[in-house]
Amino acid sequence: MSLQIAPEPPLVDKSGERVKAMFASIASRYDLLNHVLSFNIDTLWRRFTIRMVPPEPGVPILDCCTGTADLALAYHKAAKGQCPVIGTDFCHEMLAIGNAKLKKAGAADNVTLIEGDTQRLPLPSNMFGVVTVAFGLRNVANTALGIDEMIRVTKPLGKVAILEFSRPRGVVMGRVYLGFFKHILPRVGQALAPNDHDAYSYLPQSVMEFPDGQTMVDLLTSRGLTEVKQYPLTFGIATLYVGVKPNEGI
Repeated sequence: MSLQIAPEPPLVDKSGERVKAMFASIASRYDLLNHVLSFNIDTLWRRFTIRMVPPEPGVPILDCCTGTADLALAYHKAAKGQCPVIGTDFCHEMLAIGNAKLKKAGAADNVTLIEGDTQRLPLPSNMFGVVTVAFGLRNVANTALGIDEMIRVTKPLGKVAILEFSRPRGVVMGRVYLGFFKHILPRVGQALAPNDHDAYSYLPQSVMEFPDGQTMVDLLTSRGLTEVKQYPLTFGIATLYVGVKPNEGI
């Protein structure tokens, strides 16, 4: 009788309820910590995303895992209100903060936030010219399913843009990054946003387990995107991936 060896489970628990509770627990400090821990470079990464995947007047934009709506709001400003923008997230507490930001910015009439899971987007197919996700795809339990849903709601010849943390490959920068990410960041995060869900230990663990670089390019290509390109940012600490949904008539 042969022995069957069960596959090893993922190192990081990305079950929906765990991730939702974790982000709910840090929602009130989420924006502050993002800017502090990235030295505000995350703002530049979002601007770069918009430059590489600009809005088209009148064409809807979707931001998945929108959190507190930073990227959705940035697209609204870049489009000068000429594109309807929708943001989706399954964490109610994050969306509440996002809605408050939209009202303060006078963007609530043009940007709509919807509570929904990226693995089951409550939106019709072939609707958006640009579909984005910033630092959220690695939190989706089934990465491939999340990508498939993003592609589904994208219009033919529309673009999918994924901005996500990645791992610097240089010997020196790689070591410095890993040291900060694994040992310093969790302590600073816990000090500034105390929580019972190990949110800032989860962050480096999820990044280390998530596909990046050519592995992500290959994954996006395998799901059906074409012309997939990657843009490493800030020594490879983050990477923007951009692909085109093929024309279904071809």
